[in-house]
Amino acid sequence: MSRPKFFDPEGRRYGGIPTYPWRQAPDGYLTRRQLRKRGLRPNGQDVAAQIQWNSRFGGTALACLYRAELAAPVREMTPRQRAALDAANRAKRTCPACRRDAGYVLPRHLGTCAPCADGTPHPA
Repeated sequence: MSRPKFFDPEGRRYGGIPTYPWRQAPDGYLTRRQLRKRGLRPNGQDVAAQIQWNSRFGGTALACLYRAELAAPVREMTPRQRAALDAANRAKRTCPACRRDAGYVLPRHLGTCAPCADGTPHPA
């Protein structure tokens, strides 16, 4: 039986990093998204392994893996960071034409809220 194309647990073929095919990484290795979903961050550790697969768009896709036991909890935002993030999100929702909070991020291709873009009256 032949081994899958990207199976290289010793890291001899792919840049010295242990490499596994899609969905075949050993337990204890997580991507950044998987860490974040569990409330963790890589905590400064180097990439421990990687997953490679053939992309449907051609070429090879890659995902870096980190060791779960070396990860740390995500840091809480400071009140100033939270205020800055809220201000930035509010700016993305504020229509420059009518100065109203649209309640959604304004489409960049329109540049304004939908009622201002198509000339319909604003809902009350």
